Amino acid sequence: MTRYDEFHALHRPGTPLLLPNAWDVASAAALAAAGHPAIGTTSLGVAAAAGKPDAAAAARVETVALARALGRLPALLTVDIEAGFTDVPAEVADLVAELAGTGVVGVNLEDGRPGGGLDDPARHSAKIELVREQAPQVFLNARVDTYWADPAGGDERLVDTVARARRYLDAGADGIFVPGLARHADIETVVDGLAPAPLNVLFLPDGHVLPELAALGVARVSTGSLLFRAALGTAVAVADALRAGGRPEASGIPGYAEVQRLAENRPDRRNHLQS
Repeated sequence: MTRYDEFHALHRPGTPLLLPNAWDVASAAALAAAGHPAIGTTSLGVAAAAGKPDAAAAARVETVALARALGRLPALLTVDIEAGFTDVPAEVADLVAELAGTGVVGVNLEDGRPGGGLDDPARHSAKIELVREQAPQVFLNARVDTYWADPAGGDERLVDTVARARRYLDAGADGIFVPGLARHADIETVVDGLAPAPLNVLFLPDGHVLPELAALGVARVSTGSLLFRAALGTAVAVADALRAGGRPEASGIPGYAEVQRLAENRPDRRNHLQS
């Protein structure tokens, strides 16, 4: 079984893969050390950590550098490449082939446009077709941004979502990612419309829990930027507690030596990071 086959096999409708998203070497290594078999990157986390905006084709260099740095992790890696950092399909395919050479087993490729709106599905399909030709052993997760581009949309948005998804699957995508998809009925419609291809949804902290999404037939649940944002919030909360004269909650905070191991890209021990 190839790494591509192994990753594909983790996408089981009804038994979804929980895909945590990392933003640097230490966060990815910590997740691998905790036993997660596959890890994604978060484009917001990677871009923001570099002081750049997300979804603006600004963090290509940082994205590729992180992928190279994570090549030795004992986990399957999929990389969020926004819309490919370019509108030229051949250049997107070259990027994915380059990432495949670093050991990356999957990519997310979105049809959202900088500043809002959606790409022409024909152009997005052309990107997918060329990626499939140049990097056949990369799991291509085609992201359909209809729910983010039109959060107040009605039934026509759902119809457009399924139509775009089917077109991307016909172009060679392995799976479909629809962030913002939340209503049970909408999820079931998209699952049925894509079958047997796997549906990936974004975990919503105030929305579903994993067992509910499993029952709806979802095959993959991504955390997106949630972990990155949670880390920022926790860092500020600890600093505020110290400033107020208190003590931070120590549970779950890794020790110095453990972080040294993570920094060396050697997540070779399972420890309290699993709790």
